[in-house]
Amino acid sequence: MNFSNLFKIAYKALLRNKTRAFLTMLGIIIGISSVIAMVSLGQSSSQSINNQISSMGTNLIMVMRASQRQGGVNLGSSNVQTLTAKDVDAIRSQAKYVSAVSPLVNASGQLVNGANNWLGSVQGGNSELISIRKYKIASGINFTELDVRNSAKVCIIGKTVVKNLFPGGENPLGKTIRFNKIPFRVIGILEGKGQNQMGQDMDDVLIVPYTTVQKRILAITYIHMIMASAQSEETAGLATQEIEAVLHAVHKIKPGQANEFDVRTQQEMLEMMNSVTGFLTVLLAAIASISLLVGGIGIMNIMYVTVTERIKEIGLRMSIGAKNRDILMQFLCESIILSLIGGVIGILLGLLMSYAASAGLKWPFIVSVPAVGISFLVCAATGIFFGWYPAKKAASLDSINALRYE
Repeated sequence: MNFSNLFKIAYKALLRNKTRAFLTMLGIIIGISSVIAMVSLGQSSSQSINNQISSMGTNLIMVMRASQRQGGVNLGSSNVQTLTAKDVDAIRSQAKYVSAVSPLVNASGQLVNGANNWLGSVQGGNSELISIRKYKIASGINFTELDVRNSAKVCIIGKTVVKNLFPGGENPLGKTIRFNKIPFRVIGILEGKGQNQMGQDMDDVLIVPYTTVQKRILAITYIHMIMASAQSEETAGLATQEIEAVLHAVHKIKPGQANEFDVRTQQEMLEMMNSVTGFLTVLLAAIASISLLVGGIGIMNIMYVTVTERIKEIGLRMSIGAKNRDILMQFLCESIILSLIGGVIGILLGLLMSYAASAGLKWPFIVSVPAVGISFLVCAATGIFFGWYPAKKAASLDSINALRYE
C-alpha cells in the first residue's frame, strides 16, 4: 500500500469522528499555541527593552552611591553622601573619553498650577543633562550654566506634567508652576518619550538646575548620582575605566579598599535585562510545553480506543492480504495527521495570540521562525511517539481472532 492511499484511508477514518478528532487535537493546539506565544512575547519584550534602553543611549554611564554594609547587613545607599559636584568637575576635566557629564539630584512632591495639581518628580542637573538623557526640547529653551550657578527657579517639563497641569491646552511657556510651594518658571517643554523598560513614565518629569534642588528643596550639599555620556558606544568601556580611576584619585581610595560608588553602563543593564527575559521566556515555554505532553497522551488514549473499535476492520483487511506493516502504517498515519493538523492550527493561534498581546502592550511583534519550525517538528514527533504503541498493537492482532471479536 502506498503512502497516498494510507493517508486517504487515515483521513477518511478521522472524518467519521470529527468531534472526537478535534477534541484529541485540542491538547496539541493548546500546547503549540502556548509555546509559540510565550517565545514570541519573550522576544518582543526583550526587543522592547533593547529599544527603550537604546533610546536613552547605549553610551550612557551612571555613577551611583554604593550601598552601606554593617555587620553583613545591607543598609542601602540613601544615607551615603560621598558624591559631590567636585567629582563631576574632575571627570569633566580628566576623562577624555567622556563627552558630557552632569550631576543628578532627585526629589518628589506636589506640582501645582492654579486649581490643578499633580504628584510629580524633579530631576536636578546641569545644562548637559538633557542631551545625556537623550531628551529633546519640543519648544522653549534649555537652562544655562548661569542658571545653575544662580540656583535659578526655572524648569523644563515633560508631556505628562503639561497634560495634568495645563489640561485646557494653554501654552505653559513663561507660566509659573509651584513645586512644594516653590515657584518655577517654565522655559521649555520636552518631546514625549513614553515609558521606560521598568514601566516608568519618562514624560512625568520636571528638570531644573541641580543647585536649585540642593539649596531650595532638599538643603543638601551632595548629589545622588552622576550621569555621563561616552564619546561613542565603542568607547563606553574606556570611559568607565577613566571615571573609576578619576574617582579613586579624588576620593583617595587605595587598592583593595571598598568603593564608595558604583559605575554602571547601559550595556550592562541591557545584558542583565536580556538575561532575565531570556530565562523567563525559557521557563514559560517549558511550562507551556507540558500541555504538549498532555496532548500526546490524549492522542495515545484515543488511538487505543480507535484500535478497539476497529478490530473487525483490522481482521478484514488482514484477511484480504493486508500485512502487519500496512496496519501499523495506517494507524500511525492517523496519529501523525492528528498531530500535524493540531500543530498547524496551534501555530496560527499562537501567532495570533502573540500579535494581539504585543499590540495591547505596544511591543514590537516578532515571529520566532526557529520556534515555529521546532514546534512543527515536535508535532510530527508527538504523533509518531504517542501513536506508535497503539498502531503496533493493531498490527500485532491475529486476523482470525480479530474477525471473531465482538
